[in-house]
Amino acid sequence: MRPDPAADPIVGIDLGTTTSLAAVCDAAGPRVLADDAGRALLPSVVRFVAGAVPVVGHEARARAVEPAEDTVHSAKRFMGRGHAECAAQAGGLPYAVVEGPRGLAAFRVGGATVTPQEVAAAVLGELRAIAERRLGVPVRRAVVTVPAYFDAAQRQATRDAA
Repeated sequence: MRPDPAADPIVGIDLGTTTSLAAVCDAAGPRVLADDAGRALLPSVVRFVAGAVPVVGHEARARAVEPAEDTVHSAKRFMGRGHAECAAQAGGLPYAVVEGPRGLAAFRVGGATVTPQEVAAAVLGELRAIAERRLGVPVRRAVVTVPAYFDAAQRQATRDAA
């Protein structure tokens, strides 16, 4: 028996380095799912504060200077990559890029070490919440895009985040 597409939709997610979005194609046709303020694009930005739930998207970007070292942006370029190979890209970022589990790149933010997958998971979770509000049903299935140049480790890191 095939699942009812309206009751169990498959959401397409473009997890971007700068911005991300969720979309669906159903009986109403293909469309991008906007947030409650009508914005289709979600900044791929997450702010970590010790002891608090991470802040994602527009609010995180707006509060990125309070303090800047606790707000992660451009995390996608570090996914599935070793800390040593990311050293050149870490310069100029307000947050610390440190060695994480298995020698992979991670970030020191909000008093904790956070992996790029955890940052991506927060963005994906917000996109899922947006999709569920717009569609009115739980979202259990999604297709997440990755760049063609991503290697196997980067693709696996994206799957881990999802």
